[in-house]
Amino acid sequence: MPSPKTKNPVRSGGSPVVSSSSDRFEFMNKSLLQRQGSDPATARLRASESPTRRRGSSSSTGSASGQGPEEDGIRLNPSFIRVALSSLLAIDLWMSKRLGVCACEDASWGSVRPLMKLIEISGHGIPWLAGTVYCMYKSDSAAGQEVMLNLFIGLLLDLVLVGIVKALVRRRRPSHNRMDMFATFSVDRYSFPSGHSTRAAMCGRFVLAHLVLAAPLRVLVHLWVAIVGLSRVMLGRHNVTDVVFGFWMGYVQYNLIEMLWISPLTLQGLLGYNV
Repeated sequence: MPSPKTKNPVRSGGSPVVSSSSDRFEFMNKSLLQRQGSDPATARLRASESPTRRRGSSSSTGSASGQGPEEDGIRLNPSFIRVALSSLLAIDLWMSKRLGVCACEDASWGSVRPLMKLIEISGHGIPWLAGTVYCMYKSDSAAGQEVMLNLFIGLLLDLVLVGIVKALVRRRRPSHNRMDMFATFSVDRYSFPSGHSTRAAMCGRFVLAHLVLAAPLRVLVHLWVAIVGLSRVMLGRHNVTDVVFGFWMGYVQYNLIEMLWISPLTLQGLLGYNV
């Protein structure tokens, strides 16, 4: 008697039917997921993304950023200005080291160091301020007091501007410098710009413009300005660029003094007597 259980259908040749089409599709999907080694959700997501869609998304991302591979390569290259500044700094340090022949007593020109320090004092702010006040007090004419008063204001302006620039830049003095300078302040541990150079350039222009001097004395003033700047490098106090910028800054400061010049009428009101 035939069993009530349902048996697999048998073909006419006696071989059983293996599986339906749906069973074969499910078996293939399972084997594909096992080879990929991921969960079914991730596999379906990967299968849904065609190569054309991936290429389109990458191109759209590149166009949205607005930068191609060529632009990225150009942007990563060092700029010409940065290379030029680095080269200039290297040359500046090399020249300053070579010219620091009076940085110590054991240097090649160590015997000239006392003379260079004397020139250093001649360009210091304290002697110039004290001398200007004394000349203004001893002057018996309003014109002389006017000149000395404007020089005094220029010296104060020089101290303030140089101190501000030094505090902003904060460039250290050369490594071969010895901190044995005359009457230093907190900002004097920085080297850019050279205060002696700014003061020498400004006072040199001021003296040549407002004092009647003979030709030999005018030549001496020019030599003094140049020697003060050179002594800063020879003593190891400053780099070459500190002195060059200091000369330019002192030149500009004199133009500022001329713009802010106190006239005799203003001096009359300040001193309280008739000119």
